[in-house]
Amino acid sequence: MIAQVVPVLLAFGANLGDRGDTIAAAQREIAESRGINDLVASPLRETIALTQAGPDPDAPRYLNGVATAQTTLPPHELLDLLQRIESKHGRVRDLIWGDRTLDIDIILYGGRVVKDERLTVPHPRAHERDFVLSPWLALDPHAVLMGHGRVDALLERIGDTTTPVGAGEVGGGALSTGAAGAGSVGADALGARVSTFGARETSEGGQRDE
Repeated sequence: MIAQVVPVLLAFGANLGDRGDTIAAAQREIAESRGINDLVASPLRETIALTQAGPDPDAPRYLNGVATAQTTLPPHELLDLLQRIESKHGRVRDLIWGDRTLDIDIILYGGRVVKDERLTVPHPRAHERDFVLSPWLALDPHAVLMGHGRVDALLERIGDTTTPVGAGEVGGGALSTGAAGAGSVGADALGARVSTFGARETSEGGQRDE
């Protein structure tokens, strides 16, 4: 049986340690994993930490970015892969929305809706998070978030508080692997490798959040 290839959108965040290096290393590890192809990473953006009490300007600031990829992994196997990589980079799950060395969320899994005790996609809060929408728009100016509409309109509605990373941080870029997990493309190739998540929309929301 030929495995189904599904486009996915992943979101990355970190506000502890070498934030940019950690995100870049995680993206490489995902791109080199079985069942993952054509991973393309956005530039990174910096944001104020979002806590349960709201934005906290006194907490370490986050670097955030997104990446598109193609996968043959079922949704929960993809989640398992991402959580292993989070743990490898020191992620501790002791506080909801607490500081973290690495956070990876599945924002979209093709056009599918998944909702259970472990995983909900589309991500239920992606439409109100500029740190997801802004880097996604950099990858695909025509992006559509399933169930909510065009990403550019969503970002305009909520406002963009993110800022480009400084020269000392890793700023993201394009990383693409083929079936054998080899090869890369430069930042100029970003637009050519972006997966389009269909215009099919649904009123159902979705995804886990820590």
